[in-house]
Amino acid sequence: MNRFAGQVVVVTGAAQGIGRAVAERLFAESAEVVLADRSELVHEVAAGLVSGGRKAHAVVVDLEQFAGAERAVACARELHGGIDVLINTVGGTIWAKPFEHYPPEQIEAELRRSLLPTLWGCRAALPHLVRQGHGTIVNVSSVATRGVNRVPYAAAKGGVNALTTALAMEAAQHGIRVVATAPGGTDAPPRRIARGPAAETDQEKRWYREVVDQTVASSPMRRYGTLAEQAAAIAFLASPEASYITGTVLPVAGGDLG
Repeated sequence: MNRFAGQVVVVTGAAQGIGRAVAERLFAESAEVVLADRSELVHEVAAGLVSGGRKAHAVVVDLEQFAGAERAVACARELHGGIDVLINTVGGTIWAKPFEHYPPEQIEAELRRSLLPTLWGCRAALPHLVRQGHGTIVNVSSVATRGVNRVPYAAAKGGVNALTTALAMEAAQHGIRVVATAPGGTDAPPRRIARGPAAETDQEKRWYREVVDQTVASSPMRRYGTLAEQAAAIAFLASPEASYITGTVLPVAGGDLG
């Protein structure tokens, strides 16, 4: 398919996981793709995206900082003259434990990881989308807003949901759509860059197991999703086929509504 022919797409968090799957899918659908991530691995991903004279570009930036988000958007504009679609995928819980066991610095780290990159990405792209009078932003939230042992992460993703619906109200007058997906548990290859320290004690391992068990139990389909299933939903919302959809947070979680 060529749904994204002639469109410039920035995908954040594109070095691995859902971000990488989305970047690969949209490139295959003829998008001009700019991959942004804090990891140098993003260059390796971009190097693998070459087709008929087209190639993807990568930029290494810290998306927890506004300057990093600005740089990602500026890279797209420098390379391609503009930006049509922004897909914010950065996020993911760092720790898994009951809320009373989170020290303040870990709570702040969770918010920085799973809310600020999306907030800054929207803010960096919006002036350019407003000036051109069209564009689409797809945020990646989570159905874990009702999950166990992830209260700070849930709060961050609740913020992503509110950002999506509120910004959609403001941006519609400028021809801009703002939407989100809310993934459930998703099978993916082992992360080459860990989000945080692995569970070490038996208690930490039990808390993480509770997350997995609750995630599966909350889904009527009783399974994790795949990266391809998550990328397909994001690609649809980003595409012209979803032109009358804005302000919507779409659960992609086997029936778990979050």
